Amino acid sequence: MEQSNGSSNIPSEKPATELSSGAKEKNLAAAGSNVQVEKSTLVTSPDVAQERPVAESRQAYGTAKTENLRDSGLWRIALPVFVILCCVALLAIPLIILIPLFANSLMATAESNKAHISLTWLWIVLIILDVSIAAIAIRGLLKIFMTQAGNYQS
Repeated sequence: MEQSNGSSNIPSEKPATELSSGAKEKNLAAAGSNVQVEKSTLVTSPDVAQERPVAESRQAYGTAKTENLRDSGLWRIALPVFVILCCVALLAIPLIILIPLFANSLMATAESNKAHISLTWLWIVLIILDVSIAAIAIRGLLKIFMTQAGNYQS
């Protein structure tokens, strides 16, 4: 019977009618040496079975059972109020500066108007830029902090 095992190191055996006596001896010698090599690699020292794994020191960190997770709930009110105040300040502070400058540039008695240099367009552009940038920042802040505070309401 012919067997072919591609993953084995042992050569395939052929029927005895096909092999000469010299070839039979070579096959047996090769097979015998493979078996001896495999047996020698399987033998292990007796100390391996008697060794025990080294005990590792493990440190337990705090869990929900050991921590005091109660809070007063004050931060649920304080955080949104603080974020809203910051958003109002982000919008109001530049406008408090730019609106009087814009109003002054509309007066005929302004120094820039006397010099025939109109700065009205500059203040209008700055107000539009300020409001648009502040709107983007306010939207992001409200989206981040108000969504977070809203998730924890009970």
